[in-house]
Amino acid sequence: MTKPENGKEALEKVEASREGTYDLIFMDIRMPVMKGDEATMKIRALDREDCKRVPIIAMTANAFEEDKRKAFSVGMNGHIAKPIDAEKMESAIVSILEANDKEKQ
Repeated sequence: MTKPENGKEALEKVEASREGTYDLIFMDIRMPVMKGDEATMKIRALDREDCKRVPIIAMTANAFEEDKRKAFSVGMNGHIAKPIDAEKMESAIVSILEANDKEKQ
């Protein structure tokens, strides 16, 4: 598990990692230096197959439908509103990982 302090650092950690290092990324939307939506778009644009398919889940206080649509439009696979509800978080993780496993088959 890695815990970057901002979106730029998250992007740099993914860029420096070996392909397949990350099974899931939680991305805070409102991070300093580089916002989570920008970091997600840059991760998706990397020339690596794993970066195109690794599940990325938005974690944000922005819980309106428009915020969810924006998260999906930049390449995120899920959206969890803060404060975090453990059951909703588990449900989102299971759902996204199951969908990801089906795509691999």
